[in-house]
Amino acid sequence: MAKGKADLTIVSTPIDAETRAHDDHHLSLRLWLRLLTCTNKIESRIRQSLQSGFETTLPRFDLMAQLERAPGGLKMSELSQRMMVTGGNVTGITDGLEKEGLVVREVDSADRRVFRVRLTAEGKRQFRRMAAEHEQWIIDLFGSLGMKQKRQLTELLGELKAHVNHRHGG
Repeated sequence: MAKGKADLTIVSTPIDAETRAHDDHHLSLRLWLRLLTCTNKIESRIRQSLQSGFETTLPRFDLMAQLERAPGGLKMSELSQRMMVTGGNVTGITDGLEKEGLVVREVDSADRRVFRVRLTAEGKRQFRRMAAEHEQWIIDLFGSLGMKQKRQLTELLGELKAHVNHRHGG
């Protein structure tokens, strides 16, 4: 080392929701922040993969996933409810997908004032390709966990979900 130069080592700690937790915080708070951090990191990787692999966004993928589960199509209001976003957001996403020929809007036969949105044949093909890749990304992201751990985590999160739904009206 050169004379007079201090050896400065910079330790870089990733900044995420969990770094806010300290030992003096309740374990439930630390657990919540760990779940939030994992969710945010996984979602970020999925967003990046959708963008680089398919030049699309997670909201577009999510809308197409909802339509794939409803072959007869969905009303715009139903899409909004299922995706838990505003009608304006659904309209914007639908507009873009429609311009690309991936979805079509049709007048609802039961209520001529309402449009139903459904995937086109090309939309179905593209979604199936994306969904297959998406599934593999998820499998890879959870790859460090064994089957027993995945089952255990699924069961524990299921219990938490049931508790939250029961206690807090979800």
